[in-house]
Amino acid sequence: MDLICNSTYAFPSSSPLEIAVHEGSFFEVSSTSIWTVSIVAIVSLFAWMRTPWNDGQGHSIPKGPMGLPIIGSFYALTRFPELTLDFWAKKFGKLYSIWLGNQLFVIVSDPNVAKDLMVTNGNVFSSRKEMYIKSQTVFAGRGITATPYNDRWRKHRRIATTWLSQRAVDSYSPTLDRESLSLVKALFEESKGGLVPVNPQVCQTIRSQILVLTIAAPRRSLLLEQHDYHHFWLPYRQYQPPSCCSSFEAQSNCTGPMSNLVDFVSLLQYIPTPMHQRGKKLHKGLVDTYGGIIKDIEQKMKSGGQVTDCLAKTMVEVRKKENLDDLDMAILASAFMIGGVETTAAIMQWFSALIPAYPEIQKKAQEELDRVVGRDRLPDVEDEKNLPYCHAIIKEVERVHNPFWLGTPHVATDDFVYEGQYIPKDTVVVLNTWTMHNDSTRHSNPEKFNPDRYINDPLTSADSANVANPMERDHWMFGAGRRICPGMLVAEREIWLTISRMLWAFDMYEIPGEPIDLKEYDGLSGRSPVPFRIGLKPRHENVAKLLEGVEI
Repeated sequence: MDLICNSTYAFPSSSPLEIAVHEGSFFEVSSTSIWTVSIVAIVSLFAWMRTPWNDGQGHSIPKGPMGLPIIGSFYALTRFPELTLDFWAKKFGKLYSIWLGNQLFVIVSDPNVAKDLMVTNGNVFSSRKEMYIKSQTVFAGRGITATPYNDRWRKHRRIATTWLSQRAVDSYSPTLDRESLSLVKALFEESKGGLVPVNPQVCQTIRSQILVLTIAAPRRSLLLEQHDYHHFWLPYRQYQPPSCCSSFEAQSNCTGPMSNLVDFVSLLQYIPTPMHQRGKKLHKGLVDTYGGIIKDIEQKMKSGGQVTDCLAKTMVEVRKKENLDDLDMAILASAFMIGGVETTAAIMQWFSALIPAYPEIQKKAQEELDRVVGRDRLPDVEDEKNLPYCHAIIKEVERVHNPFWLGTPHVATDDFVYEGQYIPKDTVVVLNTWTMHNDSTRHSNPEKFNPDRYINDPLTSADSANVANPMERDHWMFGAGRRICPGMLVAEREIWLTISRMLWAFDMYEIPGEPIDLKEYDGLSGRSPVPFRIGLKPRHENVAKLLEGVEI
């Protein structure tokens, strides 16, 4: 049985181990596998005992919960784990430790600590733990987000950055503009001009996918001709509209920073498990799909055909110089796609779920849009600096509903002592962004959605990531230090265009009898709202008029 996280099944035993394993979907425990569990316990205990608890000079690892044998603190992280980590932050402090299997984690819950470790001491805290499922199985040691800090990572990041720099983003601004208009037009048509409720999640995910794929490889026309929008996303997510988000997340849960025990109990890596099989299936899908795209482009270039500038073309051109093999290019392209879609689509979905519950905020933003932009055109990139309230809404959505409540794990490449606390080499260090975003000392009434807290913050998130005082940074959605998300500039522009234009075009409202659940979510790694529907009423007659010539 391929268990899915957060599912509920009757279980024959109520022991803490079996409940934790079952609820967390890590592996199955049956009467025929007691010997396996026993061996795992011995191996885990041995590895746990080998980890130094102090540096021999009076510095001990940060305090934290002890956890259970074999699985450590997994049992406490199966449902709303951010609340557990927040509770521990209040109990143990801004830097504490937990054990997951035989792996020591240090949890960072304070902006100053985050800067001290991941920025100031980036030479120690910029690598990644090669997680067995995500790093070794799915990405075969080549994913940008999963690769250790080494020459291969530098090479892959250098190539990807060619298409993520400010100059590059400016060069394909027409693509960003077109796809955001296409999304608004698609929502307008799906709602039949405001007559029927819609689930905006499907359109938002598809359009974000098409945008990134257009940058990675010139395939938009083929997608439109075939009406097969989900094809290139299928290997990573199981697309099933209209409840796409739920099945999307089920497929990606195995790659989350704390989503499976196989990563942290080495013996399990030699035993066939549903998680292992899923990882291999994901790997094959990524290689077949994106490797196939690149081979098609490479063949076209060899035959003298014209290929639009894109990431795939760049990789083919520098293949020999950078010593790229087929697997390098396939995984680099897939990582580009995955990273480029998950965050932006989720933020747009959270915005769409959130804003109908706050009509006064929506009205204030629309008054600003009418005053600055008017109703004869849609807002564009140049308008953002003159629309501080709309700008603030986006920052507040990103704070309240950061899709990645836990940052992608870093790993210490050397022993390190921070404020008297010992962080051994190979310790996984994670940003607890949920606690940082909900810290009442930084954000008054943090549970309240209040864009006014950012009304005097004109910085982009990319600029805010470089402020001297980390307590003044807007949010930590894009990570920190040398491993900060390289696609920030693209994501910010896409999110701005889409959200500002949705506010300009529609009055978004809740459907009577269909309350939107803002507490529940789909997914463990990248989170999106559970499926919902909203009403989209065009605000004025120019909406239909200006969208009339937009190509979907």
